[in-house]
Amino acid sequence: TDTYFLAGILVRFLVREPDAGYCLVEALVGPGAGPPPNRHQADDEAFYVLDGAFEFGVGSETRIAKAGDFVRVPNGEVHTFRNIGQEPGRLLIVNAPGTLHVNFFSQAGDPMPPGAKELPSPLPPPDVARLLEVGRQNGMEFILPQR
Repeated sequence: TDTYFLAGILVRFLVREPDAGYCLVEALVGPGAGPPPNRHQADDEAFYVLDGAFEFGVGSETRIAKAGDFVRVPNGEVHTFRNIGQEPGRLLIVNAPGTLHVNFFSQAGDPMPPGAKELPSPLPPPDVARLLEVGRQNGMEFILPQR
């Protein structure tokens, strides 16, 4: 399959071949959805907002990004994003070389029918334990709030 659902986000691979040197996904992000803060050394990452409004955290900085905005994450920097709109928003996400994210999205996500373009309804709660474990296996560290 080319499409997976995880943590309120429908991820569709546009490019996932390892020899391409990058992974490109289109992400449909539900209102309020986004990943926990995370970091990884294996992939560079950048986001291009297609639709909606997102709050990005990169390192100690927070910024709002809307359609047409580009957000680059320096390698190894802690980052997160959240859809702050009332409707689903869309992002293009580029990872280079991309192997970490190809593995993470396809192993942590629930496979969706080919060509799926809508979020499941109702949205299932995220399987946080699975996300954390698959992330750990692939070199992605999630930074969770201390209790």
